[in-house]
Amino acid sequence: MDTKQEKQHGRRRMFRLAGIGAALGALGAGFAWRAHAHGPGFGHGPIDPARMEEHIDRMLKHLYVEIDATEEQKAKIAPIVKDAARELAPLRGKMGEARQQGIAILTAPQVDRGALEQLRADKVATADGVSRRITQALADLAEVLTPDQRQHLAKLAERRHRWRG
Repeated sequence: MDTKQEKQHGRRRMFRLAGIGAALGALGAGFAWRAHAHGPGFGHGPIDPARMEEHIDRMLKHLYVEIDATEEQKAKIAPIVKDAARELAPLRGKMGEARQQGIAILTAPQVDRGALEQLRADKVATADGVSRRITQALADLAEVLTPDQRQHLAKLAERRHRWRG
């Protein structure tokens, strides 16, 4: 190779590495943002069951005050929320594994489009399962609450949505 070809080869390699670095940086930034959005302790690794239970209990206490829940409602609401959280908690680790698989596929010398598509399909199926379980829990909760309580929660959710943007 002459000097001109060596320079072109070096530039191509530099741009290729810069492109891979930029893609990985974008992926990392996206993952970091999502982890941050879930709050401290809820963005990395498995959730400690005791800590999750404490978090749910605190959240429920606020909810009970907000909707002026009766003791009968409290006895029905807690199991609905806690059961859904317990069922969904293992999926969190599965999503973390999927991120690692995606990074491995995208950083391999040859990108396996079939594996990438399968990973995407698996993530969509997992997200669909999560959505179904959350919808079931919401419907169960709606049956426990009065129409006025549901209206009050809807107004709170709307205000919170506007606040977050």
